[in-house]
Amino acid sequence: MPGRAAADQAREQLVDTALVIAAAVLGAFAVIYLNYYVIRRRFESRFREWQVQEQAYWKSEVLRASRQAVTQSRAVLGGKFTEQMAPFLPEFKYDPTEARFIGSPIDFVVFPGLSAGDPREVVILEVKGGVNCQLTPSERKIRQLVEDGMVRWELIERPCPPDSGNPV
Repeated sequence: MPGRAAADQAREQLVDTALVIAAAVLGAFAVIYLNYYVIRRRFESRFREWQVQEQAYWKSEVLRASRQAVTQSRAVLGGKFTEQMAPFLPEFKYDPTEARFIGSPIDFVVFPGLSAGDPREVVILEVKGGVNCQLTPSERKIRQLVEDGMVRWELIERPCPPDSGNPV
């Protein structure tokens, strides 16, 4: 039966072709998976290296920022301390008992002659020292207002009860 042999041979060729195609597809999947695996491992390795570098960078940045904050805080506290102690420094040319600490936006209001019962003037005083000895914009504006005479006296009176029990 020659027709049957030809059919069997055609079937074998078809099966062989199918096996070759299946092997090629499996081989392609194996190559793709292997490439995926290798690329993923490289990426994960690089990502871990990047994470370690970033963590080290941010750790150093936090430490640097912390040190800078402490340094700046010390400078501010030192400046505030100097401001409040100014009446007791040799450069202070007024009687310390006549100075009133305000702190912000100006440091002191001084009333020369007040301790003797005869105030002669009112002095608005700003204390500066250290690295940044410049007036702030609001301090400059206040200085300009004082120099331009834009200062006035105001009195707020509240009614006193007739007999509050306070000896006058």
